[in-house]
Amino acid sequence: MSELTFEQMLEESCKTIHNGEVVEGTVIAVKPEEIILNIGYKADGIVTRNEYSNTPNIDLTTVVNIGDKMDTKVIKVNDGDGQVLLSYKRLAFDKGNKRIEEAFENKEVLKAEVAQVLDGGLSVLVEESRVFIPASLVSDGYEKDLSKYLGQEIEFVITEFNPRKRRIIGDRKQLLMAEREKLQKELFEHLKVGDVITGVVKNVTDFGVFIDLGGADGLLHISEMSWGRVENPRKVYKPGQEVKVFVKEINGTKIALSRKFEDENPWVDAESKFHVGKEVTGKVARMTDFGAFIELEEGIDALLHVSQISRDHIDKPSNILSVGQEVTAKIVDFDLDNKKISLSMKALLPDEPAADAESADAAADTAEEAKADDAANEATEDSTEE
Repeated sequence: MSELTFEQMLEESCKTIHNGEVVEGTVIAVKPEEIILNIGYKADGIVTRNEYSNTPNIDLTTVVNIGDKMDTKVIKVNDGDGQVLLSYKRLAFDKGNKRIEEAFENKEVLKAEVAQVLDGGLSVLVEESRVFIPASLVSDGYEKDLSKYLGQEIEFVITEFNPRKRRIIGDRKQLLMAEREKLQKELFEHLKVGDVITGVVKNVTDFGVFIDLGGADGLLHISEMSWGRVENPRKVYKPGQEVKVFVKEINGTKIALSRKFEDENPWVDAESKFHVGKEVTGKVARMTDFGAFIELEEGIDALLHVSQISRDHIDKPSNILSVGQEVTAKIVDFDLDNKKISLSMKALLPDEPAADAESADAAADTAEEAKADDAANEATEDSTEE
């Protein structure tokens, strides 16, 4: 306890304080669980750990030092041991409530640290006064796990202020939406078809990937992910992944994206590599009742019509072939305009006696059949892919 002059002792003996009064004190001693203050009264003031902060098990020696000045609120003038019980957090709470009320009335943006992650949302502290932000108002999109926000400083506005009912509600979502609208406007002012842009994967579905372009989302459809075939987008893309794409189409606020860059188009030099008469080897990529599609390289599939698998009659390709099987065949037709190649395994078989011309004619006829069947089933196949 500090030494006082006779005049100071006389002055303090005459001084009176009351419950609820705000007093200034000087720290004269501090322990992990309590702070002792000289408040200019005949007795010293005590701030316990519970009356300093809502933070559990806080070590008070880490937050105040001897000689520090503190404003506190009187809880009890005499605690039974001749000391004055004080509260720092209740005064902070009152200040916080006042600050929140002003922000509510002025529609001001507040910034505070997330103190707790609750089942239904987040709890933030403004000068020891709690603000609850429901899960639905934390972000502009659904977030299952809010634990990443613990300890973060976030901005929000107060949408409801009723301290008597302990209902102080914050909203972060409207700030994010307003910022997103601003960014969206800026994005559409300069974005055009053909632009190459890097975005971040936001959501992955069976039919495609939604990519955040910084203000708006674009859809990268499964059919535009590669010149090759993508069976499952979830095996290729993950949320948070950066992806380089180009704008294929803009329709209002809808943006269609693609990764089929023209300089990577395998059909550019396909005619020189896959000319009619060439023997090629590839793997069975998929099958239909009318034939098997053979992947010659990524992005280039060729049709092996069921009639061109063997000289013997085959009801359907799956009776002879299986997906992933490697096969060797001869190119019997190449259509660059429609990006179609027809194969024949039968054309590689030794010619039967006196049947050379007939075999060549048959191969040509079946190539025409293959194209006809391919065209007839193309719509069905495309709709299945989409």
